[in-house]
Amino acid sequence: MLSNHRSPQPGQTENNSGPFSKAFVTDIPADLTTERAALFRKTIPRFPDEAVYIYSFLEQRFIYANGWQNVLGFRDEEMNMLLFISLTTPRFAPFVNDLNDKALRFILQGHPEIEQYSFTIELKKYHKDGHEVPAITRVGVFESVDNRPVSIIGRLQVAPHLQFGEVMRYAAYGPDKNVFEEELSKELFAYPAISPKEREALMLVASGMAFKEIADRLGISQSAVEKRILPLYKRFGVKSLPHLISYAHANSLL
Repeated sequence: MLSNHRSPQPGQTENNSGPFSKAFVTDIPADLTTERAALFRKTIPRFPDEAVYIYSFLEQRFIYANGWQNVLGFRDEEMNMLLFISLTTPRFAPFVNDLNDKALRFILQGHPEIEQYSFTIELKKYHKDGHEVPAITRVGVFESVDNRPVSIIGRLQVAPHLQFGEVMRYAAYGPDKNVFEEELSKELFAYPAISPKEREALMLVASGMAFKEIADRLGISQSAVEKRILPLYKRFGVKSLPHLISYAHANSLL
């Protein structure tokens, strides 16, 4: 059954991105007739249920788009950053926009291995015909100069198997993964969100393991395990460990 929502059309979108990201969001699509775009099409792999874009900070526009009609119903020539952001469903938009803001702040600081950083989010996007599309997005640095990004690459892969609850799921990757993840986590816990390391510890708790056993399994201290589990009580509004595990099951975290 289709949603009553009418997906934003080119020229009718609003810039609802985060306050930091807003300056980088434009409605300029990629010129896919260039030699550069043709080279990207030949050299950048893509799965059939996946769409790809490249955004240039120098040009402040998409410089490549491929696969969007199959995934979200929009022609590659239509896609731009403003449209892509506006297609996030209201349930996920506030969290996604905050996460994008913090990730952008982090990567623009620069790093000797900046091209190895990326992050993923599980969310839903609107298709052009109005129905919701469960997907996983991954954004990473595509090209850098002097250890600072000049372009990013984004991928959106349709994931019909995903089960969504109240909890937002995301992950960070890179040489200083823990530092990046901590940066993304700042203030995000106003939302019911969970990181991969928290989810890992939660799954072990749900299997019946004690905190000391989990610490031994993961090679960390018991206090580190507690720091991954105990904040979830307040974040998810639960009162006990059994309540936490029940909540996790209900929200497809286990």
